[in-house]
Amino acid sequence: MVFSSLTFLCCALPLCLGVYFLLPRAARNAWLLGFSLLFYAWGEPLYVLLMLASITFNWLCGLGLGRAGTPGSRRALKIVAIAGNLGALFAFKYLGFAVELLNALTGLSLAVPEVKLPLGISFYTFQALSYTLDVCRGTVPVQKKWHSLALYICFFPQLIAGPILRCDAVLPQLTQRRTSLEGFWHGLCRFVAGLSKKVLIANTVGALADEAFAASGLTAPCRWLGAAAYALQILFDFSGYSDMAIGLGRMFGFSYPENFDAPYTAVTLRDFWRRWHISLSTWFRDYVYIPLGGSRCGRRRHILNLLTVFALTGLWHGAGLNFLVWGLWHGALISLGICLRVRPSRSAGVRALQTFVTLIFVLLGWVLFRAESLNGALIYLKGMLLGEGSRLLYTLTPRVWLALCAGGLLASPMPGILRRRLPQKAGEVLRLAGVPALLFLCLLNLASGTYNPFIYFRF
Repeated sequence: MVFSSLTFLCCALPLCLGVYFLLPRAARNAWLLGFSLLFYAWGEPLYVLLMLASITFNWLCGLGLGRAGTPGSRRALKIVAIAGNLGALFAFKYLGFAVELLNALTGLSLAVPEVKLPLGISFYTFQALSYTLDVCRGTVPVQKKWHSLALYICFFPQLIAGPILRCDAVLPQLTQRRTSLEGFWHGLCRFVAGLSKKVLIANTVGALADEAFAASGLTAPCRWLGAAAYALQILFDFSGYSDMAIGLGRMFGFSYPENFDAPYTAVTLRDFWRRWHISLSTWFRDYVYIPLGGSRCGRRRHILNLLTVFALTGLWHGAGLNFLVWGLWHGALISLGICLRVRPSRSAGVRALQTFVTLIFVLLGWVLFRAESLNGALIYLKGMLLGEGSRLLYTLTPRVWLALCAGGLLASPMPGILRRRLPQKAGEVLRLAGVPALLFLCLLNLASGTYNPFIYFRF
């Protein structure tokens, strides 16, 4: 079940909210846990058992770490927790890729296992593992109640596609959160804003991106336009989902951290990764980059740490060479910036140029990310740079142009400038008028059965 579906919007969400606010406070967490499991089982009736096994495994590891009396036993349990979580992720996500790679390198003909990827396994595995690692560090208390840990891991707003939440920020809210009419309204506004990003912009420009990446013989401008359409699609698809998750959490009294901060306005690639998928970047920083030594070592080791983190970031997104190269592309460019001592300029003109160059690098990287294979990405990039072909994009309708322009405007610094300068009362008036109108347009689009994919479900 996806948030941008009539089933969720018209049936599941009203049911969940209605029952939640009718129940006494003591029973609300139990209802949210039960609904979250049903929400996941709606699309994954079998793999919900895998998620329950992951929750139970990490709960037991946490209990064991709480009782471990020596550093050696704690270290052994930590290794077991890491191996168990990453082992399950490898078996369901990377085993087929590993066998294909082994066959290519050795000339063997081993059978490639075909395993259906469980929805959201990368997200809930990292969230569960962060709990166990934090318990091992002693930064969070052991959760003795299984259902508390289960709700933290599988709460439906962030279950399928994040944000990847840290237990020290969420676990206290299980018992101390407060709901209010004002909080509910702000959560609803955020949810509708995210839904509009997804349905009205991402879905519209996504059809154009799909045509561009599937077609052959396109002109160079059409290939650039297709890449730009995909850049807008993935931004508004994923940030829209994050907005919906944050908004839903707020409606139930939870406060979630931001996951995007105008990433296409970044001045450097390091700045881009401070703004893009912030919860994942933070996770890799805290649990991989810093333990490896971070930047507190020599230049060569620092660069090796960066390349390692970005290679893992690429593979986290997908089991394929194109994802690995995409991660290394960002890691190599950031490393080059460190070697050249690239810093954001104080001059507005130079900063604008830096933003443009950064955006071009990000755009070229998205081609690696979007293509079905590394070879397909190279062919597309060749078409962008050499200008081969004469075919045009047939789905470039006025509606698509409107979505492209709206997406470009929303991805620019303009929304931030308006938020800072717009009077508070004017903002409230816009919300009161805009939220119902946007919700109506979204429902109208969904009712017409238009194109409605969701990119990050496959991760």
